[in-house]
Amino acid sequence: MMRALMMLAVFAALTGCAITSPFEASQEKIAASAYVDEGPPKLTVFTMVNNRSGSGGHTALMVSGSQRVIFDPAGSFYHADVPERGDVLYGISPGWVQAYKSAHARSTYHVVSQEFVVTPEQAERALQLVRSNGGVPGAFCTSATSSILQQVPGFEDVDSTFFPIRLMEQLEQRSGVVTDRYYENDEGEVRDGIVAAQG
Repeated sequence: MMRALMMLAVFAALTGCAITSPFEASQEKIAASAYVDEGPPKLTVFTMVNNRSGSGGHTALMVSGSQRVIFDPAGSFYHADVPERGDVLYGISPGWVQAYKSAHARSTYHVVSQEFVVTPEQAERALQLVRSNGGVPGAFCTSATSSILQQVPGFEDVDSTFFPIRLMEQLEQRSGVVTDRYYENDEGEVRDGIVAAQG
């Protein structure tokens, strides 16, 4: 009974990742929109943190390798110019990285970015994993992200968790992590933020 109550509490807390995307772009559109960053290969974990309670609302993983994508499991970020398939957002240029963070940051949440420079092999493994994972059920965003990280060489010791803050705290202990916190003070939800960021 206690376990069932705990799981209900987890699902209630993770309202930020409770939407499963109905959008599935064609492979042609995905290929046409691919964006390759000129910097080193990287993995970046985004954690949306409640400004009032300090609890986590959503987790996502950006992979920058042979192309840059955001694995947004059960996320609510959508724009017609960003192809999406299986909870992976494609064509992630610097402008779309900023739009993604801006859409999630508001008076009630800020976005923590934890960036790791990795080898090309690590980045390609992560890219393969997020692309083959498929859509994620609501409230499983952190579970899916931690599971993917565990399968990337060098990140096998990441513990599985449903809690965004627990994953964030684990990653903060790893060597080489570069952490950034992004704040905005507007109102509204993710989709309102997307419109504002592109305005």
